[in-house]
Amino acid sequence: MTTSASSAPAPLRITDDRDADSLLTENPLALLIGMLLDQQVPMETAFAGPLKLQQRVGALDAATIADQDPEQFLAAFRETPAVHRFPKSMAERVQKLCRQIIEDYDGDAAALWTDGDPDGREVLKRLKALPGFGDQKSRIFLALLGKQYGYTGEGWREAAGDYGADGTTLSVADITSPESLIAVRETKQAMKRAAKKK
Repeated sequence: MTTSASSAPAPLRITDDRDADSLLTENPLALLIGMLLDQQVPMETAFAGPLKLQQRVGALDAATIADQDPEQFLAAFRETPAVHRFPKSMAERVQKLCRQIIEDYDGDAAALWTDGDPDGREVLKRLKALPGFGDQKSRIFLALLGKQYGYTGEGWREAAGDYGADGTTLSVADITSPESLIAVRETKQAMKRAAKKK
């Protein structure tokens, strides 16, 4: 495995919770799971989910999650405060994601963007092959890797599309402070309003 397409990530500030953000910074699987959970819940709730899972399951690695009894893992999702508003479907999706990380990347989530020194198009392709990662989610995660997680693979901005541009407030890739979280949320709300008018 080569890692020349990545350098150490700067500390993330997505959730405004120091422990949750530290886990996202230090554990690539946590960041991937946070992105998976970022659907129909506030962004900071989604990305705080991995810390809740670590506290309830005991560890946050692909093997531990994949091997969990599905009912026990669902119980961890449902424990108050819930990890997600749709615990059953998301618990299943997280376990499925971890099984695929084991099968395809030997349990190493970072291998998605480090193994073989992949360019942006290849990382996007790998992300889109994951359960729960459609085109938009994959582009946002690629932008997050490039903007904040030390990924420097060739062409990542182009592969990420609008989300890869500098100076945007489009997605979690642009959140670096509580103020930028508010700005991203306002942009998303404006886009939803505009879409409803069409």
